[in-house]
Amino acid sequence: MILDRDVMTMKTALYRSVILASVLCASSALAGTPDEIRVPGEIPGTALHAEGAQIYECRPDAANRLVWQAREPAATLMDGDNSVGRHYAALHWEAVDPRTLVWEHKDGSSVKARIVASAMGRTEDDLPWLKFGAVAQTGNGLLYGVTHVQRINTQGGVARGPCTQAGAYRSVPYSADYVFWRAE
Repeated sequence: MILDRDVMTMKTALYRSVILASVLCASSALAGTPDEIRVPGEIPGTALHAEGAQIYECRPDAANRLVWQAREPAATLMDGDNSVGRHYAALHWEAVDPRTLVWEHKDGSSVKARIVASAMGRTEDDLPWLKFGAVAQTGNGLLYGVTHVQRINTQGGVARGPCTQAGAYRSVPYSADYVFWRAE
């Protein structure tokens, strides 16, 4: 007799296997993973799906025009149907630092990383695919030993429309897969 928890465990294991298999295929140049975000010489430790929002702030650009500028993600990390953590921007001197992001697992482990490379998303409405380099870690759980994080398979998240009031915020739904890489 198969219990509901056994089905969920099998479902979760299958989901992880599918993501990791797609990552391994996507890592090859033949599958079309952009060279900019490849992580050569390392192995994928785990992959988690994220559902959330990219938050933008209306601010002046270098030419003093108001534009939507990325402020921070606010996403739930999922392992199959289970919420297992969160993803957000790090605080830096009491302000949000959109260049340094955090992935926090419910087991107490976390990794903080900075963007080191970028590639276009599949469509103009999809956030770019990114490679992050780890700058700090805590805990001894699932995210322990992570050296790089990839954001792949993005859907949505790009702000569209006019930005007319400085300081205004816009939240745009997105989803992505995050792959956590380790040294071999």
